[in-house]
Amino acid sequence: MGLAKTEIFTDLQNEIALYAKVFGHPARVSILQHLFKINSCVCGDLVNEIGLAQPTISQHLKELKHLGLIKGNVEGTSVCYCINTENWTKMKEVMTQFLDQDISKSDCC
Repeated sequence: MGLAKTEIFTDLQNEIALYAKVFGHPARVSILQHLFKINSCVCGDLVNEIGLAQPTISQHLKELKHLGLIKGNVEGTSVCYCINTENWTKMKEVMTQFLDQDISKSDCC
């Protein structure tokens, strides 16, 4: 398979694709749901909650943090994660605008 050629697409198109990619794995969806459910920072109990190995959880947390949907603070020897509400709101606005494109359109076929 060739390169994705992301440079030929707009910044917004690339941003939407990154959001879609982060939601493309059920472990990341589960992590986000857990963070919303507890409504606070979590420091390491995700392995028991999600049921995956620590390195796997860490990789998914890295992806979520890279996109800015979560943030982490170092507390002792562990990192505590929580939802980055500012970036979450921005993501919702971008995705809502994208997903609502059909609202004012008539059927073409």
